[in-house]
Amino acid sequence: DEATEKAYCDEQMAKTEAKKSELEDDIAKMTAKIDTSASKSAQLKEEVKVLQEELAALAKEQAEMDKIRIETHEDYVVAKKDLELGLTGVRKALSVLRDYYGGEAQAALLQQPAPPVKFSKATGAGTGIIGLLEVVESDFTKGIAEMNVAESAAQSEYDTDTRANEIEKASKETAVKYMVKESATLDKSVAEARSDREGVETELSAILDYTAKLEEICVAKPETYTERAARREAEIAGLKEALSILEGQAVLLQRGSRLRGAARRHAAALEPMV
Repeated sequence: DEATEKAYCDEQMAKTEAKKSELEDDIAKMTAKIDTSASKSAQLKEEVKVLQEELAALAKEQAEMDKIRIETHEDYVVAKKDLELGLTGVRKALSVLRDYYGGEAQAALLQQPAPPVKFSKATGAGTGIIGLLEVVESDFTKGIAEMNVAESAAQSEYDTDTRANEIEKASKETAVKYMVKESATLDKSVAEARSDREGVETELSAILDYTAKLEEICVAKPETYTERAARREAEIAGLKEALSILEGQAVLLQRGSRLRGAARRHAAALEPMV
């Protein structure tokens, strides 16, 4: 009956509305989770891109450092060799000159007859040459020492910078590895959440379809003008039909009344005769 139907409609509408609200909340939560995870994954990928660019720049910098260190070391080796050769030559020359102009040579010469004046040793000139070569020897020695200090400093600086680059490279490579793994985990989570959301959306769609069918049955809809006019015409036609039936019955009743009156009059006329 109408009461039972209303109770059924109320119960079903309440259940579907509650389920609809629950599913919509689930979808909202899933969407928020998807958006958050997707945003974080995109941020991680951008950070990985920046780190990879920095690693490429660091590799380029280290390669340039390696090249310069090799070149400067090779220059050092060549220059040092030249200076050492020069120093060796100067020292040999000094040894010869010192022997020639030294005391032992002079003593040996004193035991011999005095040579002609034109062959006398130019002691003063020899001393000047020796002094000049000693200055050259000192310059060569100083130059080699300075080159050794510069080479040692360059090598030390190179080693320090290389070690710093190695530490930075290891740190950034570790960060990239972690970020790539984390981003992949987030992407997987997003894909799973989207799949779950599609299932919930399918269920919500079914609930909405069922609700629409319930509303067609349970919720009275306002009539359109055409529907009201058609219903009015049907009601008028029904009333006319009912009136026609009533009028027909009235005629029959009137005829029956007339017949009953005539019969009564006829019976009354017959009574005196009896």
